[in-house]
Amino acid sequence: MDAGCPTHCGACPGLCFVIHARGPSFSHHVSEPPSQRAEVCDSPQGLVTKKKPPNNEAEAIKIQAWWRGTLVRRTLLHAALTAWIIQCWWRRTMERLLTKRRQEALECYARREWAATSVQAWFRMLCVRRRYCRLLNAVRIIQAYWRWRNSHIRGCFQGNYELTANQLQLELEIHLGSLTCRITDCIPFPIKK
Repeated sequence: MDAGCPTHCGACPGLCFVIHARGPSFSHHVSEPPSQRAEVCDSPQGLVTKKKPPNNEAEAIKIQAWWRGTLVRRTLLHAALTAWIIQCWWRRTMERLLTKRRQEALECYARREWAATSVQAWFRMLCVRRRYCRLLNAVRIIQAYWRWRNSHIRGCFQGNYELTANQLQLELEIHLGSLTCRITDCIPFPIKK
């Protein structure tokens, strides 16, 4: 460590010229051979130039390796972040695609179920309608038979009568199916003398 350099950090002896003259840049390739490198330090007396011993080459290699490692780590970090962003986008895209496929499958299933239910309901309605029509036809046949039978077996009659002092005047109409019988009679009362 040089006592004449108040800003010398001690971490990079021999490269103070590059660091202090150019600012904090890590471009350590100097055209001079290591034996002829000089250190420029700010001091109260002004700029002082001193010769450095030739063993600073190993330290420069260490700094260059550190800088290359930093660049590689930065590149790897950038690549990892980019890969992570792409993976997140891809997962989101696949999730949307999977959700869309599930929705389409659900809608297709619902349409099939609705169609099957509609066909089943139509078929059940057709079966019930056929049965109802057969029963209705049977009921009509039975009703027609019973109406015909009742009109032939059971008849009705209606009549009028008139009662006077010595006789009974009757008028009867008897209906049996399509037959009608009309009776008119006059019955005298026996009168005791």
